[in-house]
Amino acid sequence: MAATLKRDVREAILAAAREAAMAYGYGGINFRDLAEAVGIKAASINYYFANKALLGEAVARRYWEDIARDLEALSTRTESPTEALRRYPGIFRLSLERNNRMCLSSFMAAEYDALPEQVLKEVQAFADVNTAWLREQLVASKLVKPEDSEARARAIYAAVAGAQIIARSRSDISLFDSLIRSYQEAGLLPN
Repeated sequence: MAATLKRDVREAILAAAREAAMAYGYGGINFRDLAEAVGIKAASINYYFANKALLGEAVARRYWEDIARDLEALSTRTESPTEALRRYPGIFRLSLERNNRMCLSSFMAAEYDALPEQVLKEVQAFADVNTAWLREQLVASKLVKPEDSEARARAIYAAVAGAQIIARSRSDISLFDSLIRSYQEAGLLPN
C-alpha cells in the first residue's frame, strides 16, 4: 500500500510539473507551486526529486516516452504511412486545445541556455524520436528516398512545432490549422 501511495505521489508531481512546463517552460517548474497543486509540502517533493534538474529530466524523459507511444499508436491506427503523416500535426494541436498549451520540448528547447545538461539531453531526445518516426513514415510511404528522409523529417518537425508556437502566441488554433494546410499545399506534408 505504501509503495502504491509513493508511486501515486510521484506520478502526481510529474503530471503537475508537465502541466507547468507546457504552460511556462522549465522556468515555470517551481516546487512550491507543484506542492500546492499536488497537495503536499514543498519539502516533500525533494523526497522524490532531489532538485529541479532531476525533476525536469524526469518530466522531459516521460514526455518523449509518451510521444513515442503516441506515434507508434498513430502508425498502427491509420491505414497507411501517408495517413499517419497527415495526422501527425494533430498531436501538436492537442496541446493547443488544452488551454493554449505548447509542446513541453519546444518550450524547453527555447530555454536552451538555462537548461541543465541532463534536461537538455531529454529535450533533444523528443526531437530525435519525432524525426525518426517521420523518417520511417516518409520512406514507407515512398514520399522520399531513404537518403533524403532525414532532412525532410526535420523540416516537417520544425514546421509543425513552429506552427504551434505561432498559433500559441496569438492564442488562435485556427492559425495552426491554416499553417498546416499551407504545408500540405506546398508539399511538405501529404494532403
